[in-house]
Amino acid sequence: MEMTTETLCDIDFLRRLLRDAPYDPRRGVGCLGRRVRVSTPVEGLPSALVPDEMRADKEYRAARSDSVAWRRLRCRYDFEYWACECVTVKDKQSYRDIPFRLNAPQRRVLEVLEGDRRAGLPVRIILLKARQWGGSTLVQMYMAWIQCVHRRNWNSVICAHVKDTSLNIRGMYTKMLERYPAELWEGDEEAAFRPYERSGGVRVIAGRDCRVTIGSSECPDSVRGGDYAMAHLSETAFWRSSPTRSPRAVIQAVCGSIALVPYSFVAIESTACGTGDYFHTEWVRSKSGEGDKHAVFVPWQEIDFYRLEGDDATAILGTMSAHERWLWAHGCTSDNLRWYRRKRREFESDEQFYAEFPPDDILAFTSAQNVVFPADAVERLRAGCHAAARTGEVSADGSRFTDDASGRMKVWEEPSRTGRYVVAVDVGGRSASADWSVIAVFDISGDMPRVAAQWRGHIDHDLLAAKSVAVARYYRDAFLVIESNTFETAQYGGGADSNLFVLNRISEQYANLYTRRTFDSLTRTYSSRIGFHTNVSTKAMVIAGLVEAVRDGLYVERDAEACHELSVYEQLPNGAYAAKQGHHDDILMTRAIALHVIRAGDVPAARLDAYPQRPAW
Repeated sequence: MEMTTETLCDIDFLRRLLRDAPYDPRRGVGCLGRRVRVSTPVEGLPSALVPDEMRADKEYRAARSDSVAWRRLRCRYDFEYWACECVTVKDKQSYRDIPFRLNAPQRRVLEVLEGDRRAGLPVRIILLKARQWGGSTLVQMYMAWIQCVHRRNWNSVICAHVKDTSLNIRGMYTKMLERYPAELWEGDEEAAFRPYERSGGVRVIAGRDCRVTIGSSECPDSVRGGDYAMAHLSETAFWRSSPTRSPRAVIQAVCGSIALVPYSFVAIESTACGTGDYFHTEWVRSKSGEGDKHAVFVPWQEIDFYRLEGDDATAILGTMSAHERWLWAHGCTSDNLRWYRRKRREFESDEQFYAEFPPDDILAFTSAQNVVFPADAVERLRAGCHAAARTGEVSADGSRFTDDASGRMKVWEEPSRTGRYVVAVDVGGRSASADWSVIAVFDISGDMPRVAAQWRGHIDHDLLAAKSVAVARYYRDAFLVIESNTFETAQYGGGADSNLFVLNRISEQYANLYTRRTFDSLTRTYSSRIGFHTNVSTKAMVIAGLVEAVRDGLYVERDAEACHELSVYEQLPNGAYAAKQGHHDDILMTRAIALHVIRAGDVPAARLDAYPQRPAW
């Protein structure tokens, strides 16, 4: 239902009221967690809202009459208070040094961190950053709080894409220690960084025996094998891969030894740099609940800097474009839209604007890229993905399915007596480094095609052909569509003749096959050939069909890996299509071929029970 301008203005007023709600970490107003009001012995602070845990501490009764003891005790339980009292940061607008008072995005992230800590869990987070809200500052100061207040001999590492960034992050720590209030310091020596055994990359916090190591993805050996309890890994989307190292390998080497104990901490944070890299993959895993980290993104409209105050809310809200209404639906206020209209003029396109100021995590990763499939459409498709009901292998004769946790076949839907099925096969290689071979099963008996099952692995081509026939038989003599390029070249076995032998053998064993009509220019005759041949023209055709199917929601996906392949599929400058370097498109191609065949009407109208069946391969 369309809202009136008056209604929009009322909602806008409430949004701004909530956004600008009072916040005072010294008095505890607007702070996180369950709090109770207590009287305090601190001069100028007659009462404050403090965490429940503080009042339950056995030291609380004695601290009620001692200002320093009370403040120290509160610092243990109230990060927001500790940050305001003990940490000095540079204000991004005035460039003055000010107490660290958390802004709204920082408090939202803190709520996630404190949720794990208070539950006695290891703290794990992956943070997708917009610009200028202090995500790195919050992460580093939270680690400093653990080292300075909660744990001794609790070592940490800071590793960024380049060493200068790591030094800048540690610089925040240095400033904090230099200005730490002496009466609140709980160390055996004065608060400061000290050199550690002549190591330029390691400092130790005096009086706490906590080491802080810095390194970079350019020199990963400097941070490997350390005795770390906490890790801050910054700008990981910009970590470069090489033949001898990858971001994943470096991060696993750093974090692998961090124990799963309370107060252990891993934060991976970065601005986005396209899809398909380690950071994007880990973000998607974590967002879907498959990873070990909380996925947190802060959009530009939540950041205080990105708004312009004004009295013309009616004029702004009454003249919103369709795109601005989308932004409104994503939480923008009239102040945000006023800023957006001014800032947007600096960019030629929305994509360029969103590369700097993403309103959601999808656009953060995909803006200004040559991606083929719309990011929002891929995310809608991803909503249908879930774990397979069964995992295992089909018997050689296709008569039964055996559950096996190490099996290569995933089944989301069992064969149905009323089902009609299409099986599409993309042929890969034998070795672990080669492309995958994929056998995808589609149920086409409903309103739209649904992925029912999938086999994926590395296997000899003749065994793949046998496996394809077995899967097709299991799914009620499904219509079998085999991508035939590999079998029609001389790259396998003894040459093209031996490859074609595999196709001929398939036709002898199984009759419900896709064939295509080809023209021989020498004999000027037509003939029928087994399989779908992918070439420049047919690939463009099936990809165009898949783009439409993904965009318009014309099929149901089940496998999250298929969505990953869609998200990293690019159009190259020469117009060709390919997966982003280091990624695959084998699952994607089974979808493209199957949906093309289905839409073209090449599938027999009914399942053919009478097709001759010969013994298994």
